[in-house]
Formats: sequence, structure tokens, C-alpha cells
Amino acid sequence: MKTYAIIGGNGVFGIHTALYLLANADPKKVICIGRNPEKPEPFTLNLGKGDDRYSYHQIHMVFEHDRMMELLDAEKPDIIINYAAIAEPALSFKHSARYYDSNVTAVARLCEDLMARDYLERFIQIGTSELYGSTDRASREDDPLKPTTPYAVSKAAADMHLDSLFNVLKFPMNIVRPSNAYAPGQLLYRIIPKTVVFGLTGRKLPLQGGGKARKSYLHARDLAHALHLVIEKAPFGTTYNVGPPEPTSIRDLVIMTAQAMDKTLEDVAEEAPDRLGQDSQYWLDSSAIARDTGWKMEIGLEEGIAEMVEWGRTYLDFLKDYTADYDWRA
Repeated sequence: MKTYAIIGGNGVFGIHTALYLLANADPKKVICIGRNPEKPEPFTLNLGKGDDRYSYHQIHMVFEHDRMMELLDAEKPDIIINYAAIAEPALSFKHSARYYDSNVTAVARLCEDLMARDYLERFIQIGTSELYGSTDRASREDDPLKPTTPYAVSKAAADMHLDSLFNVLKFPMNIVRPSNAYAPGQLLYRIIPKTVVFGLTGRKLPLQGGGKARKSYLHARDLAHALHLVIEKAPFGTTYNVGPPEPTSIRDLVIMTAQAMDKTLEDVAEEAPDRLGQDSQYWLDSSAIARDTGWKMEIGLEEGIAEMVEWGRTYLDFLKDYTADYDWRA
């Protein structure tokens, strides 16, 4: 039985990974660490309720590194999964130094300390599809990195640092680069939950650039399944893309979400200027993880959107007044 620590575990993907591990991995413990207090039920989905194998700890990875190491040394996790990062690429042009502090320097400091510990079996770094830049075909793990925002640069730098630690010092790590993920509990500034809540409350979301950008959408449970397989089966030092076979335009995604609520695109959206630094298409080749671990995507977009609509309806009394803006915090 393993103990798992999930850094960035208060975000939707960390929460779904914890839920998946508790249900499928027979863990000794699942420890989530995040910079904010635990979110209310619509976002945490009752994670850990009544389960003494789960605990949450509010610790800031950048500013409270010593506290985080004290916790890790006390719990001695076999597996550490690092989701922690400042995202929202457009803002990274304005706050680039903070992005590098969180997404590169904090990761380097953590791994440097972990190399002196004997309890760690494997470290999983969560990367991003954005570091490949815009692409006209499915990106492979060995494709050149072409980040177009400081956010993507910071994620690429962390990946390259970890590669060097494995190649020279055999640090037991893997990198997983997921496509754009979604799931119930996602904050409302993201496109699918925003479309759901706006559609259910009669508001219109701004469709940036008319929604022409194409991205690849993956349910967080499929991502959690991929991580579990990497932990159990993957050789150390490997990097894996994880995403669906084909990308979808944001416009088509909004149309699908509207239709799941018996609405039209015009009911839920209006055109708006494009996002700063928006790439035209993210698309991943996931054949390597399929080959090495047997992973395949199990939750189709139609099924996943229906689940998002059900979540929105279940918690609408709370979500209708919740902010749909990105909450910038270092």
C-alpha cells in the first residue's frame, strides 16, 4: 500500500486524481497540498468525506517550502504528483517572474530536497500541451518545444530541468503532458463550466476570437487513470502526452455544451476579441502512453459534457453567484 502526495491538490484535477486513487489504488494515504483553503463542496465534490485515508494541508509551495518538506518528511509519500503551477497564459506576460517562481524555481527546489530523501519511489510532474506551441498535426513527445507565452516557457523549463535530473542523477521521475482537461468541480473561468453556468442562468459568455482556436479536451478521470498507469507501469525518465485522438474548436465545444442544455450557440455566447497569445491549435499524439501502459481515453466529450451539465444543475444555487473571472494569486 502506497502513500500518495498531490501538490496542487486543491485544484479540480488534483481533486479528481485523489478521488480516483482512493477508489482504485488501495492507498495507505492520499495527502493533498494546496496554497488555498479547501474549496466548498461544489468544487471538492465531498473528497475525503468520512475517509480517514485522506487529508488536506494548506501550504504554499513557493513561500512555505520548509513547511511542505516537514509534512513530506513526516508522511514519507512513496509517490508525489505535482500539479502546482500558476496557469492562465495571457496573464503570464504581465507577471512572468511570478510564473517562473512557481513553475520552475519551486519545482527545482523541491526536487533538489527530494533527492536527499530515501522514501520517494516516483515523482510525477504535470506538464502542458502548450509548450509545443500551435501545431498542424498531433505533437509527439520528441517534437521541438515552441512555447509562445511565459507560462508555456516556464512549464518547458521545468520539464527540461527534470530531464537533466534523470539523465545525470537518475532522479525517479516522469512527466505527463495532458491536453486541456475538464471535469465537474472546475472553476467557472474555464470554458465548459462557464458555458454550463451561463447557459443555465441566461447569461452570455464572451467567445474569444469567435472560438476558432482548436484544443483537445480530456476528462480529469481519464487523466487520473493515465497517472495511475504511469505510476504502476512506466519506466523512469519517460515523458508522455495524454489527450484525445482529435482536437475540437472552442466554438464547436460551446455548441455541444449548449445543445446538452437544449440551447443554441446564440443563447449562450457572443463573440469577443481573442485572448492574448492564443495559439491556434493544441493536439497531442498519445500513442506512447498507450504502447507502454495500455492507456486509452474512456470518457467521450459528449458523455463528459452531459456530466458537466448535471453538475451545474446540482449546484446551480451556489454556482450562479460564484465568480467566473480568474482569481490571480502568486
